[in-house]
Amino acid sequence: MIGVDTHKHIHVAAVMDSIGGILATLTIATDTAGFKQLLEWASGFGKIIAFGIEGTGSYGAALTSFLRRNDHKVVEVSRPDRRLRRLNGKSDTLDAENAARRSSRGSRPRSRRAPTAWSR
Repeated sequence: MIGVDTHKHIHVAAVMDSIGGILATLTIATDTAGFKQLLEWASGFGKIIAFGIEGTGSYGAALTSFLRRNDHKVVEVSRPDRRLRRLNGKSDTLDAENAARRSSRGSRPRSRRAPTAWSR
């Protein structure tokens, strides 16, 4: 899972492994060269399940379009409450890591059986 914190001039990405550990982060420019750099970097960690992106309708719109045109799943993640972000510390890298974690929660398969901790 790749989480992306989007901004006007840069995007910050974090790659998360299957057990929730952050493996690495990357800062890219918000242009086609930066988007290609992100795909190449992310591919180096194995199969990409999805990209969790904050701001798919604003600063992340061009990246979202690029990723979808390249056949990647994009999950929109909402930005956390500003007060909570400030209390827990604010950084672009931390926001990208949190985007990866939030998007992985949304992509877990849900069962039609009795509710579990995953679906509550």
